[in-house]
Amino acid sequence: MTLLIASATTLAQVTPEQLSSEIGNCVQAAISDGQFSPFAADFSVLIERPKSREHGDWSTNIAMILAKPIGLPPREIANALLPRIEAIAGVKSANIAGPGFINIFLDPAAAASLAKDIILQDDKYGLGSSLTGDQINIEFISANPTGPLHLGHTRWAAVGDAIARVLTAAGAKVTREFYINDRGVQMQKFAQSILATIKKIPIPEDGYQGEYISELGLQVSIRIPNLLSLSEDEQLTQVLQVGYELQLKQQQESLHDFNTDFDIWYSEQQMHTQGKVVHALKVLEQKGHVERKEGAIWLRTTDFGDDKDRVLVKSDGEYTYFASDSAYYIDKRERGFDRCLYLLGADHHGYVNRLRAVASCAGDNPDKSIEVLIGQLVKIMRDGAEVKLSKRAGELILLTDLVAAVGVDAVRYSLIRYPVDTPLVLDFDLMTARTNENPVYYVQYAHARINALLNIAAELGIEWQSGTIKFNPADLSTTQEQELLGQLAQYPAVVASSAELREPHRIARYLEDLATGYHRFYDACRVLPSSGKGVGSINVARLHLCRATQIVIRNGLNLLGVTAPERM
Repeated sequence: MTLLIASATTLAQVTPEQLSSEIGNCVQAAISDGQFSPFAADFSVLIERPKSREHGDWSTNIAMILAKPIGLPPREIANALLPRIEAIAGVKSANIAGPGFINIFLDPAAAASLAKDIILQDDKYGLGSSLTGDQINIEFISANPTGPLHLGHTRWAAVGDAIARVLTAAGAKVTREFYINDRGVQMQKFAQSILATIKKIPIPEDGYQGEYISELGLQVSIRIPNLLSLSEDEQLTQVLQVGYELQLKQQQESLHDFNTDFDIWYSEQQMHTQGKVVHALKVLEQKGHVERKEGAIWLRTTDFGDDKDRVLVKSDGEYTYFASDSAYYIDKRERGFDRCLYLLGADHHGYVNRLRAVASCAGDNPDKSIEVLIGQLVKIMRDGAEVKLSKRAGELILLTDLVAAVGVDAVRYSLIRYPVDTPLVLDFDLMTARTNENPVYYVQYAHARINALLNIAAELGIEWQSGTIKFNPADLSTTQEQELLGQLAQYPAVVASSAELREPHRIARYLEDLATGYHRFYDACRVLPSSGKGVGSINVARLHLCRATQIVIRNGLNLLGVTAPERM
């Protein structure tokens, strides 16, 4: 038996994870009692939130899942499970619907005790263990150190970091890695372009343009005051070294300011100079998938579904980019990573099969060791026209310019809240609006609104956590309160599914729904006592619910790398 999420030891409050575990136990008990024939098939107990509260707080299709392995009609299985499910602590009643769905109604007090539990768990609420033990390397952005990061990089900076955060929340050990494309002719062109500005001559037509090149030239001149007295070759060598350091530092600082930091900055050039590419070719040759023909060295990737074999070393002895890609993968695996996760741009669809073929040639199962996500392009529009923010890099929208114009939180949230495999068009004015139409403002406002409420409670001297009036979950019984509690209970499952599917946009959409649920509760249920009235247990219970909601919003925003402001 496989439960949807790890079981819990008690049902002081009822969550979908706990129901999943307990219903699994009901199935095992029915087998032990002879109601069901034993079966070898694995199964999961899926708990879902019905669209209508009339159909219960939670629902499961376990009877239909078990129909084939048990050999009984779903409704017969559901009938057998029904009394066992109704006996679960915290369950008020259950019924059967349709072909065999089991709708579950919770005792309001059992559901409401979740609020106290969330407060006790605080920033740990929502964390799981489904990926515990997994060593995951996630590589994203992978840019040339020849210019500032632009809008395409920005989407991966936000999404890649958010994926890393949710994978960590699910228990995985995650390493964020930036692959520096610092080898090849582009580096020479970069140095030639900077040197041209220093010498005050035209930049080569195939060189790098933009004001940032002139800025780098000025900085290089300060760092190397005797540059022009050196030989031509030494000038290029020195300019390349210093320009590279300056531009890489600028990329690192702009990403840090964007709330995205990497554990490893991995140099392609150093991989070659350290002999890792030569080592990788030996590994692949030992596996029997390397051959020499036409004066070149090839990897037979067609053995594993690639559309053609790939050249590793050209006939002139030069290593190809594919040789670097192959060596990089093998090096990751030899560093101990179970899964190598690549986030690539829209023009890299062809890389998927060849990377999987490399994994197979190295003796790995690509379904387990490698995963490639392809992100689509982003445009920013204002008044029907595409926005161009950068003066330093021509037509590109730079990360630094976008953050300066919109803000870190708005940029990150806007880029994360959509699936990465679809093209994205963002509205500049909406991202900067301080209204409820702006999704990030809407979610952050809910957090700030709760914070203001709790501050007022403190000013009134209401000791809702440690006073003489204790938290009574039975007080939280209105429709709005129970709906909000149900949303809070879903958060751990949302985090788990976001990690499993590599889709952090699920957390953003969840937070927006949660903010709506909170506003409905707040509009319908008075939290603080009316003027002239004393504090009652209902006020204490609702303050607990408010604080629990605030914690979940904060935890969710943190997984997106977005702040949870205390005031707005």
